[in-house]
Amino acid sequence: MNTHNPKSFQFRYHRAPESVSYRPVASHVAVRTLSSDSLFQQGEHEIGIAHGESLYRLKITRQGKLILNK
Repeated sequence: MNTHNPKSFQFRYHRAPESVSYRPVASHVAVRTLSSDSLFQQGEHEIGIAHGESLYRLKITRQGKLILNK
């Protein structure tokens, strides 16, 4: 549990003034996007992903978030 007040944090690096708006640079490379519904079959909460010599596990938590473990 985090009991700190975020307004009391001291920043290590110089931050831009609040009045400066941040605009991310548009990327020209399209990212292939998959729905989690297309990865997980009905009732599944975990799948394996083989990457090179390693096996990763993609899990859906009770809160509905995704976690990737090696």
